[in-house]
Amino acid sequence: MSTLAHTTMTAARPADSGLAGSGELDRYSYAEAPGADRGSAPSSWDGAEAEIGRVGRRAAGNRGRGLHGQLVQQLGQMIVSGDLGADRPLVPEEIGQRFEVSRTVVRESLRVLEAKGLVSARPNVGTRVRPVSDWNLLDPDIIEWRAFGPQRDDQRRELCELRWTIEPLAARLAAGHGREEVQQRLGDMVEIMSHALAQGDALTFARADAEFHALLLQVGGNRMLEHLAGIVAAALHVSGAPVSGCDRLTEAGVAHHRRIVEAVGEGDAAAAEAAMRQLLTVHPDLDHAEVGVPAPREH
Repeated sequence: MSTLAHTTMTAARPADSGLAGSGELDRYSYAEAPGADRGSAPSSWDGAEAEIGRVGRRAAGNRGRGLHGQLVQQLGQMIVSGDLGADRPLVPEEIGQRFEVSRTVVRESLRVLEAKGLVSARPNVGTRVRPVSDWNLLDPDIIEWRAFGPQRDDQRRELCELRWTIEPLAARLAAGHGREEVQQRLGDMVEIMSHALAQGDALTFARADAEFHALLLQVGGNRMLEHLAGIVAAALHVSGAPVSGCDRLTEAGVAHHRRIVEAVGEGDAAAAEAAMRQLLTVHPDLDHAEVGVPAPREH
């Protein structure tokens, strides 16, 4: 196993984007009165008080991004779960008092949520929650929030359908760009997965798996597919239950990955695509209605 293998196991997550410059933060009015009672509970948050505590506990240990990152997580999860419904007004002063954070933290957090399509800020209207149709559903954070909320079943099905559509194509294109270093990195990931399987190390297995699939999306010469690498990594990270051979610590799953590497190395695009479809195919011992190949749906 090359040294490179040990530095590429962790799937990268895109950094938060959409933070405004200092001149734009004033879009979010924050009339902080001197001596305001930070312990008071604003009436518009009464219905969400219990949810705030539950979400806060989960977000606090999620990713070390400070108060700003935690507030984005808390508000994002509450919006996606429906606890803060569409067209709900979000008053920055009330948010600051409820979560005991500064005006800067609130404003930056709202900017990030606006970039994700979850909220909008307009003059004379204020900041309001936007409907689901406006959300950036391909944002890795929104994928995660949906996966752990009431929409978890829809999220898993949609991710499965998306992967079934794009990953066989990614494998085909990667075979057409079968550079030696690419095959070496893919092979490293398979060896890590094999070792993790023997050790029963699910976390290492998942990280190597995410790197494997992200790499396939990145090397095919299609910039749009490359952009989806973070989405596939998020899908693998939050699947929560086996949806394909990728998510199961089995010899068969490792063997399917190894066949993809061999096909890519040989430049056999058709074989690489077929091997990926086999990897994403439903397992015979699992319920087709719950996992695996996307089933036809009635509309």
